[in-house]
Amino acid sequence: MIDHCSQPFHGKKYVMTGNNPFARLPEAAAFTVTSTTVADGAPLPLEQMSAGVPGGKDVSPHLSWSGAPEGTKSYAVTVYDPDAPTGSGFWHWAVADIPATVTELPEGAGDDAGSGLPEDAFQLPNDVRVARFTGAAPPAGHGPHRYFIVVHALDVEHIGVPAEATPAYLGFTMSGHILARAVLTATAEIPR
Repeated sequence: MIDHCSQPFHGKKYVMTGNNPFARLPEAAAFTVTSTTVADGAPLPLEQMSAGVPGGKDVSPHLSWSGAPEGTKSYAVTVYDPDAPTGSGFWHWAVADIPATVTELPEGAGDDAGSGLPEDAFQLPNDVRVARFTGAAPPAGHGPHRYFIVVHALDVEHIGVPAEATPAYLGFTMSGHILARAVLTATAEIPR
């Protein structure tokens, strides 16, 4: 499916492909993730926008999940924008080694210190190369972007990636350990 955005980007019409970031990954069962701060299919609130956007605050969303399959030994959380004009999307947040006993992260858990994360969980540097949540900041006039907020149920207690690894490396390492995914998809757009 090709969706042509109506607004030009740097004088050229931007073509959003509607790419599915899970299309080439092994299939996984689904479970449920909800949020008191982000609604599935709705625009991100200003708190979840980048501090570089007027009113943005770089605050990670509240997340709560249930229904993970038996055998889940840990979770990872990622926030990814496949519509960023990079050729590889943009990783906003990645958290690994969340214990299986944890089923909720408070709003703001992804601050500089990871103050709302459980013991042993850690944040990997995102595409801004900071180990924290960085809010949405799609280029002005680029059209709508999608933000996949995903909780991954894993069959290992520790995924075994170094703290300085990239979110893409985390994704590669997780691919053979994912039992199920819980997905919330939000949007953001900045007019020209």
